[in-house]
Amino acid sequence: MFSQTVEYALRAVVHLADRSPSPRTTEQIAAATKVPRPYLSKVLQGLSRAGLVKSQRGIGGGITLAKSPETLTILEVVEAVEPLGRIKTCPLGLSAHGVNLCPLHKRLDNALAMVEDAFRATTLAEILAEPTTSVPLCAFPGGMRPAS
Repeated sequence: MFSQTVEYALRAVVHLADRSPSPRTTEQIAAATKVPRPYLSKVLQGLSRAGLVKSQRGIGGGITLAKSPETLTILEVVEAVEPLGRIKTCPLGLSAHGVNLCPLHKRLDNALAMVEDAFRATTLAEILAEPTTSVPLCAFPGGMRPAS
């Protein structure tokens, strides 16, 4: 349902939120989140344009969240890289339908609305605070973890 770009953006911001406020390099984020560095760079640019992350060059620099994990929502991250695309008019372009969606497209839009509402109501802090026995991301080969 969600693109790889959305998945990568969510991995990156959750990693940054978990490491907040310590700046992380693109290489560190890529290694920790298993996102190819060139792809991650493009994702981070989109997040930066949306004002969700900021970067600082030089010694001690890196990428950090521009908003606190307590206020940054999953919806903001998704919308920054690939908006959900609610159905506002007939996707088939039928002039007789216009903004009056058929039952199928109305239900599809209702499902998107529920996802949008759930993402709007979920912050990164909530994701990190949720009790779980699952370790974020997958186990690394041989039990090795990337350097933090």
